[in-house]
Amino acid sequence: MVVIRVRSRDGLERVSVENPRPTVGQLKSAIESHLRVPIHAQVLSTDQKLLLAKNPGVLNQFTDMTDPNIALASLKISHGSIVFLAYEGERKIEGPAFQPSGSFGKKMTIDDMIAKQMRVSRQENPHCELVSFDRDAANAFQLYVNESLAFAVKRGGIMYGTVSELGKVEVDFIYEPPQQGAEENLLLMRDSDEEKYVDAIALGLGMRKVGYIFTQTISQDNKDYTMSNAEVLQAVELQAEGDLKEWVTAVVKLIVNEDGGMDVHFEAFQMSDICVRLFKEGWFEKDLSKVNDPKLSRMNKDVVVGVKDTRDVDNDFFLVVVKISDHQGPLSSTFPIENRVGFPVTMNALKNHLDRSKSVPFVKRISNFHLLLLLSRYLDINSDIPALTACVLSQATVPEGYQLLIESLAMSS
Repeated sequence: MVVIRVRSRDGLERVSVENPRPTVGQLKSAIESHLRVPIHAQVLSTDQKLLLAKNPGVLNQFTDMTDPNIALASLKISHGSIVFLAYEGERKIEGPAFQPSGSFGKKMTIDDMIAKQMRVSRQENPHCELVSFDRDAANAFQLYVNESLAFAVKRGGIMYGTVSELGKVEVDFIYEPPQQGAEENLLLMRDSDEEKYVDAIALGLGMRKVGYIFTQTISQDNKDYTMSNAEVLQAVELQAEGDLKEWVTAVVKLIVNEDGGMDVHFEAFQMSDICVRLFKEGWFEKDLSKVNDPKLSRMNKDVVVGVKDTRDVDNDFFLVVVKISDHQGPLSSTFPIENRVGFPVTMNALKNHLDRSKSVPFVKRISNFHLLLLLSRYLDINSDIPALTACVLSQATVPEGYQLLIESLAMSS
């Protein structure tokens, strides 16, 4: 059985269709049966503008659901989807069924009513059309996790880049905040002062926060989940904080290839709209010690999943797959990366970097986020950093005074 939500001038109502793969005609028959609107009087559409139509001439423009033989699935209508209904005439609206309290029934509370409306279903389409990773930035992240951490502990980073008008996200650098990784958990020890430098550099480069990236460990490889409840909770918290509809969460892990070897694999998702809403409204149970199964996220109140009320939601219901590509971005990734255990970033690293790159223009030598982050600790964030990032953004000549200043900082190591 499939339940379709029907919104009309009378409000939102639910209609059940017995066929698991219903057609438009079967939905119209169910509407006639349940809502008492004759088939010939119905105008259905997936476009909510239908409800604004004031005359028959405008109603006739909504033709996406006129063919009774079209399968609802071909219109991306599935269990829990909303369709819009317009009709002429009047009908009697059935009131809610009365259920006595006490031993004969259960009294409906306000929370119960909210839960009945809070339906969790899969979101078919992401807001992000595609996420493209700068090849060098992605490689620098996975190489450290693979070669230095051996995928034994988790690692995470904040992705920065741009978003096109068509919803394509380009990731051009990855900032790795202070953190403590374990086999199944990752604690991000966010440094607000350092992130102010990061955001200032990104702003000067015409970029912004666009997502979150983290790794799964080898020990997680045999678990039957795409993301654990702890990972979902952390990802949705960052997506809600990012306040960007195209925000992307990337997962990096090892998978077994056809030859029995191990390959590094990238996957990308968005947390669904309902997931973000549930988090913002405080529905998520944050004490994960109360949840035995990591593939389930627990709510602190019942929600409707399918046709049943539950507090445990399969994490996959919250994940919306995003297509992945790669590109060569404007920045290099050859400079040591911040906050890595055993790899302190010092002025000696700056000296070595400048010595290795003497053959390229100075602006190319400093076109590296991680280098700019080191410089931001010594230069004025309100004047010097914007001047340098403006040069990097336009690939313009760096003023001689700044060249001398940066080289003198490197020589002070």
